[in-house]
Order: sequence, then C-alpha cells, then structure tokens
Amino acid sequence: MPPEHALSPDTSGSMLDRIALHWRAPLIRLGLAWAVLFALTWRDWSAMFNLWWNVSTYNHILFVPIIIGWLVWHRRSELTKLEPASWWPALILLGGALLVWLVARLGGLDVGSQLGAVAAMQLAVLALLGQRVAAGLLFPLGYALFLVPFGDELVPMLQMITAKMTIALTLWSGVPAVVDGVFINTPAGLFEVAEECSGVKFLIAMIALGVLVAQCCFTSWPRRALFMALAVALPILANGVRAWSTIYIAQSQGIEFAAGFDHIVYGWVFFGVVIALLLGTAWRWFDRDPDAQQIDAAEISASPLLDRLMVAPIDGRRMLLAIAGLTLLAGAWQGAAAQLRADLPATIAAPEVPGWELVEPSNRLGWQPRARGADRRMLVQYRDGRGRTVDVFLALYAAQNDQADATGFGEGALPPDTDWRWLAPAQAPAQMKGDTLFAQGVIKRVAWTQWRSGDLATARPSQLKLAVMRDRAFLSARPVATLILSAEGSDTGEIGSRLNDFAQAMGSLPAWMDRAVPND
Repeated sequence: MPPEHALSPDTSGSMLDRIALHWRAPLIRLGLAWAVLFALTWRDWSAMFNLWWNVSTYNHILFVPIIIGWLVWHRRSELTKLEPASWWPALILLGGALLVWLVARLGGLDVGSQLGAVAAMQLAVLALLGQRVAAGLLFPLGYALFLVPFGDELVPMLQMITAKMTIALTLWSGVPAVVDGVFINTPAGLFEVAEECSGVKFLIAMIALGVLVAQCCFTSWPRRALFMALAVALPILANGVRAWSTIYIAQSQGIEFAAGFDHIVYGWVFFGVVIALLLGTAWRWFDRDPDAQQIDAAEISASPLLDRLMVAPIDGRRMLLAIAGLTLLAGAWQGAAAQLRADLPATIAAPEVPGWELVEPSNRLGWQPRARGADRRMLVQYRDGRGRTVDVFLALYAAQNDQADATGFGEGALPPDTDWRWLAPAQAPAQMKGDTLFAQGVIKRVAWTQWRSGDLATARPSQLKLAVMRDRAFLSARPVATLILSAEGSDTGEIGSRLNDFAQAMGSLPAWMDRAVPND
C-alpha cells in the first residue's frame, strides 16, 4: 500500500476501512482497556450519569462527551499522521489513578473516586497510544475532567457572596432591608438565598464553556486568562443582580409576582443571556482563525520534549495485559477492604455532665440530625439549673461507604426536607464546625459538630475522609463517630454562650465520648 494511503483516512467503505491500518490494532486494544476499566469503576460512572441526568446543577455535563467527540473529530486528519505506540511509563501514572480511585472509594469520597475513574480512562490513552498521540489529544483528554461533577462544596460560600451583593444593591436602590446570614428581611417579606439560588450551577457550567472557548477562539495566553477571569466573575455578579431584582420587583408588584418572575428568568434563559453577554463582549478579541488546524502533526513529531520522553517500546498486547492486571489488583484490594467493619458496643449511653441533668427531649420543630447508615445513634437533651437546654447527638459507624457516610451531602446537623435552613457559619471551639440554622422566620439553632476516628477529632470533613482512606487502604477498621452539640433560641449570642458552658462542663470531648461508647 502506498504510504499516503496508510497515513490518511479512507473516505469510502465501512467505518473500519476508514481507519488507517496502523491505528486499528491500537484502537481495538484501547477499547478493550476501557471496557476493563469501566467494569471496575462502573458504579462511579453510573453515579456520575445519574447526577448529569437528574441534578440540574450538572445537566450541562451531558454535552461534554459530545464536545470531546467533536474535538477529536476535528483533529482526525492530523492524528492519522502520527504513529500510535505503547508507552510503558504511563503504567505508573495509571496505577496512581487507580490508587486515587481505590482510596477515595474506600473512604466514600465520591468526587475522588469519580476523578480516579476518569483519569484511568485518560491515562489508558497515553499508555496504549503513546505520548505523541496523547500530545495531539491533550485538550480533549484534559477536557474530559469536566465529566466529574463538582461544585457542591462551593454552595455555602456562593450563598454568602450572593447575600452580601444582594443586600448592598437593595440598600443602594432605596429599599430598607436587614440581612442575617443568607436571609434578607424587607418590607415585602423575608427572602432566602437558598442553595438553588447560589448560582453554582451556572458558575461551573460557565467554567466548562469558558475553557472550551478559551482554547478554540484564542491563541494568546493573556487573553485566555482574562477571558476565564470574566467567565468566573460574570455569572457570580449576574446572580447577585438577579437576586436583587427579585427583591426590588417584590416591593411594588408583590412577593408572588416576583417569585413567578424569578422562576421564569432564573433558568437556562438567564444562563443564555449571561453567555450572550460574555461572548458578545469577547468576540472582537478572538485571535484564532476558525479554519486553522487544532494541532500540527509535524510539530508534534519533531518536538524535542517528546523525543526526550522516548523509552524502549513495549508490545501493545503486553501493555493491555499489564493494564488488566493493575485493574484486577485494584478490584481485589477494594473488595477486601469493603468487607471491613469495626467492632461496636451493643449500646451507647449518655454520660453525666456536672451541673446538667438528662431530661425528655423537647424542641419546637422536632430537630433531629441526619445520620444515614449509622449503626448506633443517640439524641438526648440536658438541662441546667437555670432551665437552659442543650441537645446532644451521637452517631457511630462501623464502616464508611455509599450507604453510610458521616460527612456526606445532607448528613449532620441540617436535616434535609424540613423547615430548617442553613443561615450562616457559627463561631465554635477548635476542632468543631459551627453552623447557624433558621426556621419559620423566628427560630434559630446553633450546632457544633465534631467527627472522630481513632485518635483523630476534627471539624474538617476532608481530614476525616483522609483518615478513613488511610485506614481502609491498609485494611484497618476503626469506628467513626459524629458528635453534635446544639441548642435553639432567638439570640445566637446567648445560644453560643450556653453551648460553651455545656462543653466546658463536659470536659474533654474525646473522654466524654469514650464514656458514652464503652468497650465490651
């Protein structure tokens, strides 16, 4: 066959006939490797697809696979000029991705295991097609990271930013208002900057769009950086203006009209307007020729950096077997660790607290933290001689997994699907996380949360996750505990003082928890 036919795709015949001969076997091996990796990580891909399809924050990710396919398609003519070749150093990186998947899976860190699952697919391309092909596919491969759903951790911060912008604009427009955390009280009524109003869905979608436009429409890195800064700032600012406009309209048209207006505007129509504003502002500075090639195969082939990365070749079939071996090892390790469960006492009991007595729990809204999958739990109430009460919640987990995650979304002091709403962070002692909750416009509740595993007592979910990952990666089982001290009232300052008095009377929290959880 003449060389020019081997290096360019055939435009006639079957799909297989259109693939250059030197690409066929490597692509088949890549497909097999992806199938093996998918079999290992299918739970993560299933969870990701469920979020893409059912959670509006991540609906935009449904377009990411299409975008990746389009990016690869536009590189196809130059890619066929490159010679796929297995590159064994990528096995080390692939093993690292599988290790990330493994430890995150063992610790119940969904975003970590999903990142590991996606990275393993990316690195299989590097391992089986080589560093030059991977260089040609660098942007599509990197863009695949947007398949991982992220952003929930930004919600509280974005709520507070939106609330601060909204109250500033509301006062500037002459509407009297008072802000308390994420609640804004105006003459027309009480408004909440809820999680759905934080703007996170449009921020992360705009970041994904911004990265795509920055790559495809710009060649200048300073312009790309400026465009990305605008892509991040604009949806945050626009969301603050949207929230303010809802409050402003409510002053003259009523809160029901404003809510209806907000529901119409706040959606993909709103996002479309923001996109139009961003692109309309930036298009005149686009400096990439739309007809220009996305990659240059000759430049990639002559790259000195890629030449320095050359190593002794390895047969593609052996590389495929090595990938399968790493996958089986990760699967066996995960299976063994998933069976681990720590020993727990048959019961837990509330220890005495000097100056406080146990009473029958009573609060106006039946507050009860969520601890899905906990093996033992206790909710009690203490009262001192002045009639002040404090609620104490303790939950024990024999293992952390998808069904039992002490720091998972919706777990802890803020029970979902109730009248309680998150108001703002609260001051709390060291190694405790403070939250202020709000209900029915008048009731406030402050909650201090601490997690414990072994000798670790922390207020940081990430620190607990890392400890659980470490233990399970080394096939060690330790129980995990969630302790919440909480009280309600109308004055957060008084509630905080009450909780502080109670915590001092408890003494050492780890020692108190040890008394509550006796060893059999």
